[in-house]
Amino acid sequence: MDASPASYQYIADLLAERTGQHLTESRRWRVGTALSGVFREHGISNLDQLVCLLDEPRRRSHDRDLATEVVEALLNNETYFFRDKPTFDQIPQLILPELRRRREQARRLSIWCAGCSTGQEVHSLAMLFEDQKADWEGWTIDILGTDISHKAIRAARAGLYSQFEVQRGLGVAEMLRHFDEDPAGWQIRDHVRHITRFQQDNVLSAPPARARFDLVLCRNVLLYFDHATRAVAFDRLAEALVHDGFLMLGAGETVVGQTRAFAPAPDLLSTYGRAAEPAERAEFGAFV
Repeated sequence: MDASPASYQYIADLLAERTGQHLTESRRWRVGTALSGVFREHGISNLDQLVCLLDEPRRRSHDRDLATEVVEALLNNETYFFRDKPTFDQIPQLILPELRRRREQARRLSIWCAGCSTGQEVHSLAMLFEDQKADWEGWTIDILGTDISHKAIRAARAGLYSQFEVQRGLGVAEMLRHFDEDPAGWQIRDHVRHITRFQQDNVLSAPPARARFDLVLCRNVLLYFDHATRAVAFDRLAEALVHDGFLMLGAGETVVGQTRAFAPAPDLLSTYGRAAEPAERAEFGAFV
């Protein structure tokens, strides 16, 4: 898409201001495609015209809404059920059994999915607990999904997915067990949704709950931040995680060379724990 460098920079600055994400040169190719719906909706023909509307000295409320639409359109809401299965499978196979052992006295478990998009990751976790229902009898389970996108959070709360969306990561048996067919798609059932909740939140802000979380998933979020912004995010995630909890990142993300707040969890892929003093490390050791 032809546009002046100044217009690209304006959009990049707007995205960084609202979300902390950085629109690198390698991502600018998708700006035109991402904003095509905004162009059609508002009768805008190109990026330069859009920036002129956004940069009016006296913005009307409509213009502020337009800025929000632009930011929402630029966010990458790519997600699907049980995403990155080799990494995700560690949760039911290794992480949840270990957390069940560690929390046997309290019988409470809190999980935070940061950057949850339209909710598939949260609902995937909820399906795990439903499928292991006997193991969690008498436990209080709370799964919180947050995302900076208001639109994504509305979709996550609705729990209504298209045929294409439910086929991404789900087998037929899982679909029939956990979803009801609806004229508009597939509706996730209440027996899955009752342990989930969603709210709009930015991972760069203060943690979304007073109580700390036992497991935090922040997958494929940090890769859109520069080094300094990523460091802020890691500090926020460390604040949110209990001392012996687990942080799971995306396959292309790592704490190595990024933060001192976390250290790799032994024997787990893309999974980390809060960095501990030598005397504390025995507690956060290999699985037993």
